[in-house]
Amino acid sequence: MIKSSTIPGKFQDAPTNHHIRSGLSWIGISSCRAVGVAYLAACHLTAPILAAQPFRDFVRVQGDQLIENGQPYRFLSFNIPNLHLVEDYVPFADPAATGWRLPDRFEIADALGSIRQMGGQVVRTYVLSVRRPQDPPEIPRHVLGPGRFNEEAFRALDLVLQVANEQGVRVIIPFVDNWHWWGGRAEYAGFRGKTKTDFWTDPQLIADFKQTIRFLVTRTNTLTGVRYADDKAILCWETGNELECPPSFTREIAAFIKSLDDNHPVMEGLHTTELREASLAMPEVDIVTTHHYPGGPKSFAQLIRENAALAKGRKPYVVGEFGFVSTREMADAIQAVLETQTAGALAWSLRFRNRDGGFYWHSEPAGGNKYKAFHWPGSPIGDDYDEIPFMKLMREQAFAIRGLPVPPVNAPAPPVLLPILDVGAISWQGSVGAGGYSVERAARKSGPWTVVADNVDESFTQYQPLFNDVQVRRGKWFYRVRAGNAAGFSEPSNVVGPTKVRHITLVDELADWSKVHSRAGDLEIHSRDCRSAMEDAHRAGGQAGSALVYQVPTPVAGARVMVFFPKEPADLKFRLSADGTTFRPAKTTRTDYPFGAGDYGYWRRASYQIEPSDKRDRFVEIKFTGEAQISRVEIRHEALAR
Repeated sequence: MIKSSTIPGKFQDAPTNHHIRSGLSWIGISSCRAVGVAYLAACHLTAPILAAQPFRDFVRVQGDQLIENGQPYRFLSFNIPNLHLVEDYVPFADPAATGWRLPDRFEIADALGSIRQMGGQVVRTYVLSVRRPQDPPEIPRHVLGPGRFNEEAFRALDLVLQVANEQGVRVIIPFVDNWHWWGGRAEYAGFRGKTKTDFWTDPQLIADFKQTIRFLVTRTNTLTGVRYADDKAILCWETGNELECPPSFTREIAAFIKSLDDNHPVMEGLHTTELREASLAMPEVDIVTTHHYPGGPKSFAQLIRENAALAKGRKPYVVGEFGFVSTREMADAIQAVLETQTAGALAWSLRFRNRDGGFYWHSEPAGGNKYKAFHWPGSPIGDDYDEIPFMKLMREQAFAIRGLPVPPVNAPAPPVLLPILDVGAISWQGSVGAGGYSVERAARKSGPWTVVADNVDESFTQYQPLFNDVQVRRGKWFYRVRAGNAAGFSEPSNVVGPTKVRHITLVDELADWSKVHSRAGDLEIHSRDCRSAMEDAHRAGGQAGSALVYQVPTPVAGARVMVFFPKEPADLKFRLSADGTTFRPAKTTRTDYPFGAGDYGYWRRASYQIEPSDKRDRFVEIKFTGEAQISRVEIRHEALAR
């Protein structure tokens, strides 16, 4: 397991990552988000332009193989569930966040550019979302009712296909979900006052579903002018995700898809680990698939070999999802795919970069609540689930299944530095293949430039700014960033500034106790249950009577503490001190956030704003009155003069 960066030069000699990456989340988040929203809006307003497609032909089915341009077409890649609809936008302090938003061009290009760099040729999205009764109106869904569709959501899918053509990566699109996460068969049934079981056989519900299929398959892309049925970037249509349907439903839906589109194969999206004979015998189905997760008596590799033997000579076989097991077990499964001539396999799952900085995150309850969505090229923060070695394995085998040598990874493209309102909250849009970032500061826009941080890991914080400059002095300063990996450094980013500095900030992400002056009581660093904590990867848990004390070198100018309550809220108490011995109560304001528990059981959360009362104070005490987990501590204090 890799424990340190492989970036040459300065990146290898960098201090421990969590000592240099932090930021003030109360500053700059909305501005950064506005940049992405404006960009997406601009994309949607662009007049249709007929895109030059890099694909020479559609992927066809010939016997038990997929064929492109007369040659076998095989792939190893990832599911990217969020590619057309993000379900993981969970910043702690954004009261407007619902968890859901549409991706923009930067995010989609990062996702597909990562796949391309890893040697993948194909990605699988998640389903078309369906309005659920409990959904707030601001959540974007694709299907709003029978025959009613959200044009904005479908334009995001238009953008996916435009970028897929540019990147040379094909997309598998499943139509409907068996489950409730994004809305699916139960919601189609609910529109008509019926049950989810009726979805498989009721003529009205099937007709409603066919309206969605027709809308998508015959849609003309608003950005490229190409009909979906004519778009070579679509590998195949999938009847749905993990459907528990009778063969009659599959036969009718697959036949209907084919009546609208004779260019793309149809894959049956069945909930199974073992292929069923009815699917292999069904002429309307072109491709068969299985999904694999822990819990069965047979290994993934054994099941794949058995399924490949059943499909041999009859239909192409694709492993549509597999994951939540060790890298060794995943490697065995991939080896079975390669040796059996299985057409392709898609690991679960990859999340891409967030336009506000860093990545989107998604913890998985299966697999011992250990696994998270993977990020390319991986980070030490994913050591618990072996992220860096696994991503290396995926890249090697993605080229191997295509019969190609593994090419070197080029140095990254320059990142895009986002607006800086405070030097405690510096973020950037990262670069495909980057393993770390160098932050540079200058008193003038033209330089000279000083490196103020090396090897900043954009994975270390979740939905928080990426870097906090704690060494800066008072004055006005300019910043830029470079991305690095084993091949070298990028050119510098855009320059942002001047930013006026009067205060700097101690930021503690609570990955350990290194920034705490003293502590007492029953305290523990937590790194599991991250989904409940809105993906925060490290928190300080305490019980009644526990306490943390922080010290800063200059007078406290204000502070904020962010906290989760796994059970009932138990207020934190705060005191200030000039000498670290005599403390007095601090004036605080508590803000509770309305984001509900939702499907994932999010814990209740609050933030505390602490106001200074004495210019001599340099110590802040945080005391627990019951069970709580502190997410982040931010203490502003005066910057030193130059």
